Amino acid sequence: MQPTQGNDITANEVTLCVAFELSRASWKLAFHDGKRDTPAIVTVRAETPQARLDEARAAIEAIGRKWGLCMDTPVAMVYEAGQDGFWIGRALCKQGMDVKVIDPASLPVQRHARRAKTDRLDAIRLVNSLRAWLRGERDVMHVVRVPDEQAEAQRHLVRERGELQKEITQHQDRMRKLLRTVGCWDAIGTDFALRLAQGQVRCHNGRALPAELAQRLQRECERLALAQQQLQALEETLVQQLPAPAQQKIAQLSRLKGVGQVGAMRLVLELFWRRFDNRRQVGACVGLVPQPYDSGESRVDQGISKQGNRRVRSLLIEMAWMWLRYQPGSALAAWFAQRTQGQNKRGKRVAIVAVARRLVIDLWKYLEHGLVPQGAAMKG
Repeated sequence: MQPTQGNDITANEVTLCVAFELSRASWKLAFHDGKRDTPAIVTVRAETPQARLDEARAAIEAIGRKWGLCMDTPVAMVYEAGQDGFWIGRALCKQGMDVKVIDPASLPVQRHARRAKTDRLDAIRLVNSLRAWLRGERDVMHVVRVPDEQAEAQRHLVRERGELQKEITQHQDRMRKLLRTVGCWDAIGTDFALRLAQGQVRCHNGRALPAELAQRLQRECERLALAQQQLQALEETLVQQLPAPAQQKIAQLSRLKGVGQVGAMRLVLELFWRRFDNRRQVGACVGLVPQPYDSGESRVDQGISKQGNRRVRSLLIEMAWMWLRYQPGSALAAWFAQRTQGQNKRGKRVAIVAVARRLVIDLWKYLEHGLVPQGAAMKG
């Protein structure tokens, strides 16, 4: 059997649809060729990843022989994006399979208060959704863009940097709270570990810290120093580890006032690794588009969709505030000032979401077509 090369099928064409319901203990495979009332279910339980993948491939070939399908019958596969990531899809694509990775939240579900949910039922729902998607019903599920291995690996650089910063803050807050329990309000500065070792950190009444508390603080200082050392080493070589096209995009974004190197790097690696066709795709990808609820006489603004990459979404909100601060003469800042004239802080926090959406579209146009945002100032 050969993988399908198209996205649509006709009534006279037979396509073997395969859905993967993934779990740690086993995989449920649902098969359907459009000629049967119910799909066939096969469970693969191999212990190692490659062995389970080979067992799934063997099950697909066995079903094809059992149903009497031709060797050139197209095969379409689908599974939900989750903790397994994209390695299954990449491995099957290298074997000549056509694999679709979908957003789990895009699948329609029954609205009953109590509904049956098992791996078997989920696999059947997946394979039926795949058949509908191949018929042209694009609203039954949303296929996600699978990044190449290099683009996915590069994300670990900026994400590790963020985790190290978070870990440093957690260590400092933990030590500060421990000191508060004995009435010590000393700041956690760069010399705190030295002062702690010399016994200069004292309780509220001038007495020495309890030995157990001092030992715990010492261990916290060691973990804090290690995290700071790792962060410094990562920042020194982070940009140099990126390919030349990514470095060029980062440098291009960093020329704009209000856009720093770290923010530009996170945008390039988290968002602008993929290609967009229009501004609507950019806004929808970051989840900053409105979600209206208009049914009958009920009209409610549900806020933004919050779909896509949450890291990019929070970053864009921060960049929007920085843009208003460092680009006061831009058209975007003027629009915000006119829109929020006379409003309170809550109104400005609502409007900044629209600024973030417009900003990411302007940055995309700047990278893709070289169009500088209207009224934007460049760094010297």
